[in-house]
Amino acid sequence: MRTEFAVIFAVTICSLGAANAQNPNAQNLPQANDPYFRDAQAALAIKAAQQPNTGRAKNVILFVGDGMGISTVTAARIYGGQKAGRDGVSNKLNMETLPYGAFSRTYSHDSQVTDSAPSATAMTTGVKTINDVLGVSSAVKLDDCASARANEVRTVFEMAENAGLATGIVTTTRVTHATPAAAYAHTADRDWESDAVMPAAAKAAGCTDIALQLVTWPYGDGFEMILGAGRNKLTPTDAVDPEYANTRGERTDGRNLIQEWQRRYNDGAYVWNKAQFDALDMKTHHHVLGLFDRNDMQFDADRARDPAGEPSLAEMTTKAIANLSQDADGFVLMVEGARIDHAHHAGNAARALEDTLAFDAAVQAARAATNPAETLIIVTADHSHVLTLSGYPSRNNPILGKMNDVSLKPVIAGDGKPFTTLGYANGPGAPRDGSPRADLTNVDTTALDFKQQALVPFGGETHGGEDVAIFAGGPWAHLFSGVVDENYIFHVIAHATALPRN
Repeated sequence: MRTEFAVIFAVTICSLGAANAQNPNAQNLPQANDPYFRDAQAALAIKAAQQPNTGRAKNVILFVGDGMGISTVTAARIYGGQKAGRDGVSNKLNMETLPYGAFSRTYSHDSQVTDSAPSATAMTTGVKTINDVLGVSSAVKLDDCASARANEVRTVFEMAENAGLATGIVTTTRVTHATPAAAYAHTADRDWESDAVMPAAAKAAGCTDIALQLVTWPYGDGFEMILGAGRNKLTPTDAVDPEYANTRGERTDGRNLIQEWQRRYNDGAYVWNKAQFDALDMKTHHHVLGLFDRNDMQFDADRARDPAGEPSLAEMTTKAIANLSQDADGFVLMVEGARIDHAHHAGNAARALEDTLAFDAAVQAARAATNPAETLIIVTADHSHVLTLSGYPSRNNPILGKMNDVSLKPVIAGDGKPFTTLGYANGPGAPRDGSPRADLTNVDTTALDFKQQALVPFGGETHGGEDVAIFAGGPWAHLFSGVVDENYIFHVIAHATALPRN
């Protein structure tokens, strides 16, 4: 009887919430039949009917769009809609349809504007630290090996492996780069990706490079899935790259860490091209190392031209989930859309938006491959960039195009020249010799290689310090609301999974 009453009461409350959300009194307003009004009413009804999931999260997928600030999300939303022949401004990215969200404050311990290393460390360990370090607390001293060893912090991936869960990292950059390395590395300098760049003093003090830390990672049985790039960080100077015959590895210690990884796992498979990736049998190979380029993977817009072929971020994500889902205890997976950041640094918005769409496709693929009742999905960024959307372009003006106003007339700036909706506050798109801004009249600003104009000249565009978005769904996703610091993400994951703190 009590159970039946509880069910009836819950249904009644939910129904009342939906009815209130539709608000019958609103139908008396003169704007009641306006399509914007009706869409907002429908959205309110959906929100009012949402019920938080407080069950344990068996699986967690942390998506990090590197450098994917709010302006990037907005521009990619418009770009994606326009590319598909739809209205860009009303388009929605898949990540934007997740039911919960918050703003994330990304400042590091010592800087208003973070770099990827401390921000990713915050998300994976729950503490903020200083710029340029990984897996250590804010008490560390930059480039000080002893200081790093004394201030190591535990990552959620290490906790998961200790608890018997499967783990994986998927990225479009080097697997030793800052964001993926935050899952496993502890170092006083994020640039210590191989022994070749480590100071002799750091080596003498007992510190090891990031690539070596990945391959010898002592937690559980190691990562089940490692997909990305960066072969040169794992191979010695006498090892010829299989894809680029005139390129060799950079390790000076003579160690081939790919071969060492292969010897470690009897059930392991190492792949470096698309054909090998496609042929992977997840029922046979429970440990997979995929390194698809000597340095970074291609931008998604250039991926088809890769000599040996590269899987998409969505394909890597799907295969990682297929492997990790075989663990009955669950899994923790990080997926990074890394090259959004690289394109922004180059002042190249077109490639940044293409990579954002590829990242969003990976989110969509993950949602299709998992059960939302037991999988917590978090989509966020480690920092923003100084990309801006400006002027008053007409609704359907190409987001990469030159400015037309709402009457579809070209807009000319005060210097007598046209300008674009997208621009950067700094970067390579500004003249370095103090000369006037270039005239874009006869320039195709929608071309893939076009670099948006910038205000302050820099060889590479910089990160931005404003808050970034968090989108979330699944168990305990409702804990993401309001404004939080990015290290809060770790605490939600730990709470949702109830991982032992060891």
